[in-house]
Amino acid sequence: MLYRKFSETIKSFLQEEPGKILLVNGARQIGKSYIIRYVCEKLFPNYIEINLKEDFDHSAAFSYVKSTQDFYVQLGVFARGRLGNAEDTIVFLDEIQTYPHIMTMLKYLNQEHRFRYIASGSQLGITLKQTTITPMGSISVREMFPLDFEEFMLAMGTDNIVIDTMRKAYSSCQPLNEGLHKYVMEMFHLYLLVGGMPEAVNQFVSTQDVYKVRQIQKDIIDLYKVDASQYDAASKLSIRRVYDLIPSNLENKKKRVVFKDIENKKGTTYSDYADEFEYLTASGVALAVNAISNPHFPLYESQKKNLLKLYLNDVGLMTQVLYKMNINAVLRDERSINLGTVYELVVAQEMHAHGIPLFYYDNKKAGEVDFIIDDFNTLSVMPVEIKSGKDYYVHSALSTLMENKDYGVRKSIVFSNSRDVKVDDRGVVYMPIYYSMFVSGDVPATDVTLKIPVLED
Repeated sequence: MLYRKFSETIKSFLQEEPGKILLVNGARQIGKSYIIRYVCEKLFPNYIEINLKEDFDHSAAFSYVKSTQDFYVQLGVFARGRLGNAEDTIVFLDEIQTYPHIMTMLKYLNQEHRFRYIASGSQLGITLKQTTITPMGSISVREMFPLDFEEFMLAMGTDNIVIDTMRKAYSSCQPLNEGLHKYVMEMFHLYLLVGGMPEAVNQFVSTQDVYKVRQIQKDIIDLYKVDASQYDAASKLSIRRVYDLIPSNLENKKKRVVFKDIENKKGTTYSDYADEFEYLTASGVALAVNAISNPHFPLYESQKKNLLKLYLNDVGLMTQVLYKMNINAVLRDERSINLGTVYELVVAQEMHAHGIPLFYYDNKKAGEVDFIIDDFNTLSVMPVEIKSGKDYYVHSALSTLMENKDYGVRKSIVFSNSRDVKVDDRGVVYMPIYYSMFVSGDVPATDVTLKIPVLED
């Protein structure tokens, strides 16, 4: 099976938080149900799984539940004699967003403590807002994502020793040797092609059949669109339109959402489509990156939602849309193809999975920097620039941003294809793109400032 870091999150929660219910949020098809089932079956003698979406589509038995007693009666039907007590029985309520009244009931089920519970869904953020009585205090929500680059490497057979070596090299601001760098870059480009959807990864690991991988990715994209069409009658068409526009927007120079293009209406703004953006991000199928034009720590105080960039939630889905079966565009790093967009998406995925809020720097005079994050070690902000070409020292917007003393920027990162790890006298840290898998809001300290040539921007 695929190794998922999230399994440790589930395990530690169930062992350390007996008085709460874990809600696992995340997009469809990222492996939530599988990993919950895998962990719970190991920890509890009695495991009962109820897919509430399937229940709704067939008997709709749980639609008639009005009290915890009603719930226990229906649960007994599903359990078929496997119900014990809170020490040996766990009930997994999958797709719980299907029944908001069951979400409300979690508070009371938790208080009665007859059994342990765990739940998952793909639109929990939206459902919790629509729930009459939010069961906060009784639940903890954790976000799950597609496989990150580290998990993908492990799925491809990379030994943990390699990951540990990379982590130590990153922490000490050292490059990998030539052979290891070449291997990791090959893995990285495969990750751009396959992405992190478990079904696609399993298919590639077992068959290396790119056609089948691409078909799986297309099916997932189609599923997301179907889900959107079932959301809200007034918004479903514009949700799908926003989703369809994400790849083409990212291929533009500015990469941000152009509101008038959504329905070909001039004068529209973010507020006209706030519900659509919330659906796409709350359901986990898109990542939102808000603009910052006046960067000061903490960044959330300065965000501008009217200048929004959206990314797909998985780089494999993105390259499926952009390149279809032209796999050499991704694997061979062809000069005629600019992979900057998909490189950015990988970094956005990694940071989002590490709990880092996504922002980018936008200034009419200075230009744009791909990402800017809070550095909690220095209580300052840290720009992050992504370069897929050879001229990775050229970054005029980043240079201008760092030169502005009002912002107090101490360090920044430039990720590129280069193996080198260098720090210039301006505090710009140059690192290989795969080190983005370790970013957590700070850059490792280095005792030596390496002088490197600074090209004219």
